[in-house]
Amino acid sequence: MVIQQVRPSDVLNDTVLAVMTDIARADFVDEDLVSMAYADTMLAIAHGQTMLTPILEGRFLQALDLTPETNVLEIGTGSGYFTALLAKLSNHIISVEYYADLSELAAKRLAEADIRNVTLTVGDASQGWPLVERIDTIVITAACAQVPDDYLQSLKVGGKLLIVTGTAPAMSVQ
Repeated sequence: MVIQQVRPSDVLNDTVLAVMTDIARADFVDEDLVSMAYADTMLAIAHGQTMLTPILEGRFLQALDLTPETNVLEIGTGSGYFTALLAKLSNHIISVEYYADLSELAAKRLAEADIRNVTLTVGDASQGWPLVERIDTIVITAACAQVPDDYLQSLKVGGKLLIVTGTAPAMSVQ
């Protein structure tokens, strides 16, 4: 997946490529989709939600340019795979999932992968998420019509926000 799909798609950051190689994507998909785990396609997870494609995951991680000191707020835990990638590249992840069963399954998968620097929470973060202090990076993998102002106010000065905006089929990543 990494050598044949992600790297040729201009994901050239060696650290991102190494993390994507080290964490088994198949461990984060349902049993009936294991044969498709490494295909560059969105995979269904539950509640009409999908995993990002490996190429998008790689591009997003490369664009974020995370460091071991970075603290991240992730909106949309989903299967937990992208959360695991973020966790391997960052100091700490706060990940919010709307569906409790997805969060529970992600917690199990992250524990099995021995990833311990993630705090999982359940709730509706569509308009913002309360934080004790501002954060370095916010990743919103669910599409929003526009950037919620609360998230802009939650970033540290110089912080990064990665969000998909717009409505299908005209969407963009900011």
